[in-house]
Amino acid sequence: MTNSHEPRPEPAQGPSPTTDQHVGVAAPSARDIASDVVARVLARAGTARADGGTQHSAHDGDQLDLAERSALRRVANLSTELEDVTEVEYRQLRLEKVVLVGLWARDAADAEVSLRELAALAETAGSQVLDGLLQRRQTPDPGTYLGSGKAAELAAVVAGTGADTVIVDGDLAPSQRRALEDIIKVKVVDRTALILDIFAQHAKSREGKAQVELAQLEYLLPRLRGWGESMSRQAGGQVGGAGAGMGSRGPGETKIELDRRRIRNRMAKLRREIAAMAPSRETKRSSRKRNAIPSVAIAGYTNAGKSSLLNALTGAGVLVENALFATLDPTVRRTKTPDGRVYTLADTVGFVRSLPHQLVEAFRSTLEEVADSDLLLHVVDASHPDPEGQIAAVRHVLEGIPGALDVPEVIVLNKADLADPDTIARLRSRERTTLVVSAHTGEGITELLDFISAALPHPGVTVDLIVPYSRGDLVNRVHLEGEIDHLEHVGEGTLLRGRVDDELAAELAAVAVRS
Repeated sequence: MTNSHEPRPEPAQGPSPTTDQHVGVAAPSARDIASDVVARVLARAGTARADGGTQHSAHDGDQLDLAERSALRRVANLSTELEDVTEVEYRQLRLEKVVLVGLWARDAADAEVSLRELAALAETAGSQVLDGLLQRRQTPDPGTYLGSGKAAELAAVVAGTGADTVIVDGDLAPSQRRALEDIIKVKVVDRTALILDIFAQHAKSREGKAQVELAQLEYLLPRLRGWGESMSRQAGGQVGGAGAGMGSRGPGETKIELDRRRIRNRMAKLRREIAAMAPSRETKRSSRKRNAIPSVAIAGYTNAGKSSLLNALTGAGVLVENALFATLDPTVRRTKTPDGRVYTLADTVGFVRSLPHQLVEAFRSTLEEVADSDLLLHVVDASHPDPEGQIAAVRHVLEGIPGALDVPEVIVLNKADLADPDTIARLRSRERTTLVVSAHTGEGITELLDFISAALPHPGVTVDLIVPYSRGDLVNRVHLEGEIDHLEHVGEGTLLRGRVDDELAAELAAVAVRS
């Protein structure tokens, strides 16, 4: 089941296969099914890079950020641990070698989709997937997540592959993580910690970095772990031992308590900083509302092609990469409908199954772009094995954003050039409003632009007046924000017939030439 080592031997005693009495053929056991799932996941690991990396379209621009991100990837055979403080300027990165672990409760197909996603997350974080272990189990073991027998088997797999990290496809309680680490003797990371690591690598803006750090600290706080007497800083009064006593009395805190207090203080500071950044975004949103500029938000599962779609619609040239969570910092671009009206298009952070609640809370101010929009483009990867699961995961996150579910939604089935026509037909029959596009080839983009134009709110006040030439700024606003049926330059000024919003109509009426 490994892709770089000899296959590990099966235990001498395992569950015996059952026999199908009707056909006389032995049905595969749970262990066989799990082994096949892991083998398929490992066979597909790394395919995005093996096939030549991300395929860009003519809309994606120079992609200068991609070279910068690639330069930051971890590299093999180098260590993150500093041997000397003088090396801090030349800190090197390490490619972690990982083993994946998952549980299979009911449907092996669901377990395979989830484990494939975990492998993609691990590779996005810069790790190399060596092997995997899938166990059929209805509920996680409260002690070691897997149970003592399977944990011992995992320890043998880790030792045989030379892995330095185990990634569990689920959330581990602090006690479960400690118990697993004690058995397998390497670092154990759960799904939430892995996603937080990816966010930490990819965040670029000041607000994005603060949001990620806050989420990381919220995750870390209950998981601090101490070892032995070195963690104790409680002295106070007369203590035994030569040299103790005066000068050794401290604040009465253990080191772990001190660390917790520092983390809480840092979290409070980050919350203040994020709150202080919120008015800037709100000011921009208020400005767009004041100028009656409609807004469209792009949301969807990670790696569904949201940034590629933004580039295809606006030519924004934002970063496009065949990796999970390539986009963390929201991008807002102005563009025009085919009939010339200006609107904004916002690309938001991608969602994922079981998105850590710490991230949802930390990125709440960013996700409010969705709730304030006039139209939601819910982008779905139609070529994914489980697009319905992706749609459900995105809507689950949107439920936690006040007002987000009230925004008109259209399902945009992206990657139509790679999708199975039967899958597209199935999705179109289940969803009320759908459009089929390919951001890479340009298929369906024209139809999507026409749909956006029709769906955005139209100005409701009819005007028929002459604007003096000295107020060309108002004429320009009518071009940008309104709809013009007739425009003519006459002696007194510019004759305008069309439709605008209430505020602009009042400004035009105040300066109109009286006949």
